[in-house]
Amino acid sequence: MANVIWHEFPASEALAEALADAVARSLAEALETRGQAGLAVSGGNTPVAFFQALSRKDLDWPRVTVTLVDERFVPPSSERSNAALAAQHLLQNEAAQARFVGLHHDLQTVEEAADRADEDIGRIPLPLDAAVLGMGLDGHTASFFPDAEDIALKLGVDDRRVLPIHARSAGEPRLTLSVPLICKARLLTLHIEGEEKRRVIEAALAEEAGAKLPVRVVVEQAGEPVHIYWAPNAASTPSGAPTAPTS
Repeated sequence: MANVIWHEFPASEALAEALADAVARSLAEALETRGQAGLAVSGGNTPVAFFQALSRKDLDWPRVTVTLVDERFVPPSSERSNAALAAQHLLQNEAAQARFVGLHHDLQTVEEAADRADEDIGRIPLPLDAAVLGMGLDGHTASFFPDAEDIALKLGVDDRRVLPIHARSAGEPRLTLSVPLICKARLLTLHIEGEEKRRVIEAALAEEAGAKLPVRVVVEQAGEPVHIYWAPNAASTPSGAPTAPTS
């Protein structure tokens, strides 16, 4: 597909540094031109090294707002919380000064939490200056799982910033940024590692007929080319990191 740009690296560490440099440049440009910047990141094990590299970048972090591409409907104390992962590995060092806006709210249902998060995200710098997506082996990205309830409708929602998601394969209910919000990011990247995920994304992008995987839908709708960052060795779980699924 013409709407992707590949960046290949020999190992996870080199990828993490290059992706951190690219995101930092996008944030710095936003700070220069509009005085504030917005970043959305994904969870799982894959982005930990990237988080750590980005946390050391010399930016005016108090003017940067960090949020999540998606979140499980679990409290920040849970080892499966993406907010906890970001706090442990990204909101450290220089980036400890950034403003963080999570998606989880301690409410009765994920639908109520999504409504509250939708309001919160409406108050951060938009469009996002950078969004870093992950991808599962089933072709899901953000929390758009192929088996999610009303997935075709969810992928097409354009009047919401945050959506509730129910999918058997996801485990817990989820909250996710909407496809239009993600696709309007000034820098949209897909961070994947390992040969299996490369085969999945190549197959998804080459598909000519039939149901489209969510990751392809996002790539097709992106306003700018999606930058795919790939290394052959899938990231392992660092000591002390939450043992969450890879996206």
